[in-house]
Amino acid sequence: MKRSHQKLKMMYLAKILLENTDEEHTITVPEMIAELDKLGISAERKSIYDDLEYLRLFGLDICSRKSRTTDYFIASREFELPELKLLVDSVQSSKFITRKKSLELISKIEKLTSRENAKKLHRQVFVTNRVKTLNEQIYYNVDKIHDAIASDKQITFRYFDLNTEKEKIYRRNGDRYTESPVSLTWDDENYYMITYKKKYDKYTHYRVDKMEGIELTEDKRVMSEAPFDISSYAKTMFQMFGGEETDVSIRFDNDLVGVVYDRFGIDVPVMRVDEDHFICRAKVAVSPHFLSWIISFGDKVKIMSPQSVIDDLYELAAKAKSNYD
Repeated sequence: MKRSHQKLKMMYLAKILLENTDEEHTITVPEMIAELDKLGISAERKSIYDDLEYLRLFGLDICSRKSRTTDYFIASREFELPELKLLVDSVQSSKFITRKKSLELISKIEKLTSRENAKKLHRQVFVTNRVKTLNEQIYYNVDKIHDAIASDKQITFRYFDLNTEKEKIYRRNGDRYTESPVSLTWDDENYYMITYKKKYDKYTHYRVDKMEGIELTEDKRVMSEAPFDISSYAKTMFQMFGGEETDVSIRFDNDLVGVVYDRFGIDVPVMRVDEDHFICRAKVAVSPHFLSWIISFGDKVKIMSPQSVIDDLYELAAKAKSNYD
């Protein structure tokens, strides 16, 4: 007489193989029968062989290896172990994902491989002391923003900063913002929502982890007629710190060419000026963050023009120096 769950035999067999086997960890048919028996499912050798063949036809990459016994294992999966390590690294290093959600996501990623390989993934998890956002709502924020873009709707939300006691201080005294979301982007380890403001005919952005109470409205988004290039916008806004967009000419030492390409993209115009230097011309949002980036390279970088940006750099340096006078 068949025991309960007998009709689930093939699905449980697939689960046993996926959870317990890889190229280094195999299982024999008697061991499969024993594992199924623990689940209240009876099986004979012949039925196991038939089930394995059906699972192969279904798409599972089940291989066998003969020694003293015939051992079976899952040879390949949707995600290989190096790919899963990349995913784990991305999750644990992302500031915009909270510590709690990071651990939940990594736990789910570990289920995409065998138990033994999951241990290898877990060994490289270092979430505890990473800089993480405190906003647990960020996952739902991202989802709602995607919904608004897909349905062509405006959204409203409240926007806050944190004070020294880590308390939320709402901008506009808590009044809600109304915006037309254009895109989401990840820059400098933070998630940003980019919006279009028709009144000023310009784009702006908001940190998603500082948004709260997002609601979709019935109003359609107000969009620019010109196509939006997210990569150009991100490079121009220089790590999402606002400022007046300006064409800046900057001289760099030759050994910083990789830094320039990383920051402004491979297509940025560069021109060699002598054996040791080249000039880069880029449109950037001139902000204290951009100027501090320039200063961080010391005498290896020099702003050549315009004079207004050079004056801004002098002013920033003077303010910093005044703290030590």
